Amino acid sequence: MTDQHTVVAECAARAKAAAPALAAASDEAIDNAIGEMAARLSSARAKVLAANAEDVAAAEAAGMSGGLLDRLRITEDRLSDMAEQLRLLAGVPHPPRETPVRELDGGLKLVELRRPVGVIGANYEARPNVTVDVASQLVKSRNAGVLRTGSAALRSATALLKHVIAPALDEAGLDPDAVQLVPTADREAAGALVELPGLVPLVILRGSGESTRELGRRAAQVGVRTLAHADGGGVLYYDSKADPAFATDLIRRSLDRLGVCNRLNLLLVHRDVYDSALPGIRAALDDVRVTPSLPPHTHAIGYEWALDGDREATVTVAPVDDLREAARIANEETSGLAAGIVTEDRATAEEFMAAYTGTGVFWNAPTRLLDGFKLLGVPETGINIDRVPGPRGPVTYTDLTLRQYAVVPV
Repeated sequence: MTDQHTVVAECAARAKAAAPALAAASDEAIDNAIGEMAARLSSARAKVLAANAEDVAAAEAAGMSGGLLDRLRITEDRLSDMAEQLRLLAGVPHPPRETPVRELDGGLKLVELRRPVGVIGANYEARPNVTVDVASQLVKSRNAGVLRTGSAALRSATALLKHVIAPALDEAGLDPDAVQLVPTADREAAGALVELPGLVPLVILRGSGESTRELGRRAAQVGVRTLAHADGGGVLYYDSKADPAFATDLIRRSLDRLGVCNRLNLLLVHRDVYDSALPGIRAALDDVRVTPSLPPHTHAIGYEWALDGDREATVTVAPVDDLREAARIANEETSGLAAGIVTEDRATAEEFMAAYTGTGVFWNAPTRLLDGFKLLGVPETGINIDRVPGPRGPVTYTDLTLRQYAVVPV
């Protein structure tokens, strides 16, 4: 059997060879390629849907949970949405490649340049739309890429590369080798991807929990940087001054999909209204076929239900004394992805938002909005929840460049 490191390294070498031409491409060529991807999602619709149907059938036979199946499945509507997002991305202006900063002594000036990384890797779960999201963001930022998806979505991803991404690049006059897909379902390919610092200096990691954290540790050992999205789970604090009807509707809207990271995971209710609010909360959860996990809990309060294939249709519900306790729990006992407050009191909302230190904070809005397209109008490569300087929140093409200083004559 071919060594997985060799397979991945060969993909990375092809991407690196194509990277300089992509970096030098005109804005028009870049946007034409992305627009052509959108067109080919329509013209190759039957081939993409057929490949995805094979993935879904195999996953169902293997016993994949409903939430994960929902993430894997491409419907006609989702395919149309993918194409529309690409069309919108193609029309988004490119940031300037050169920005004047200041004049220096001696007839010189400082200029800030934006340069692509070169080759960026991406390891992500069985979500076929991510293949297009990441590929389009890499092309928009003029970075070549090596994509590695979970085995459940490999047929879909292969069809998207073969019938959509590669021919679109070629049609726009760009090298189709700029976007590579690792052609193996072997999990060790993910480990190989994060251990090629000379070829792939940055890897986007999207996945579930410990496996993604382990890839991050392996990458750090060899000097590969990562943008990791390992954990999620939205938190909602139900304040004593919340409107009950609005609050229960918000709960329903926060659970429109279960197998996603930004769904409602933990509901914290002010103790003063806990007993009176609980019947409405139960009814809202019943409406969307979700079970409340009530005190006393036998699991960590921030346990992420989306990752539990047997009990994903669950939300943890717990009373808290006030917003400060709610913010503390959200900060210290959850992933720090997103938290919201439902209340009619502005001062309370502002205090909660100031106290929460996570990636996204929401007032009378669902944490489901923490998404690149919903917030920023462009697809994302992932949501970074690091608590250090750098791209945080939905990562888009504007985050995938390097800053370079140039000193030149005035």
